Amino acid sequence: LSFVVTGANRHDVSQLESVLESMKFKKPQPPIRRNKHLCADASYTGAPALRIIEEHGYIPHVKERGQEATELARDPNKKARRWIVEVAHSWFNRFRKLLVRYEKLERSFLALNHLAAAIIAFRKVPLAINIIYG
Repeated sequence: LSFVVTGANRHDVSQLESVLESMKFKKPQPPIRRNKHLCADASYTGAPALRIIEEHGYIPHVKERGQEATELARDPNKKARRWIVEVAHSWFNRFRKLLVRYEKLERSFLALNHLAAAIIAFRKVPLAINIIYG
């Protein structure tokens, strides 16, 4: 997981390379037959974005909204990938402090995003007692 903080007027596709380069934990190279997959939304369908994704060793899974639904209707055994992108936005939007940025310092805002990501990941761990929700 990596974050890059920019101004609101910058499109996320223009920051794709910096996001992929700022990853803290590099996964080991998988065997030849298995590769790393990168799921993205429809704004990454351009040739420059796909080239950057492939240069970093990922297999791009960039589909428009209706395209994945029609593929799933044809083959019900196929796993959906697009929902991961959309649900991640929803998980971060639940942290109301992050919806509107009031922090003046970039490092404060970045730290809040890392804290939110840690809480999201911790909530996915199955525990006998749920210590976050009580």
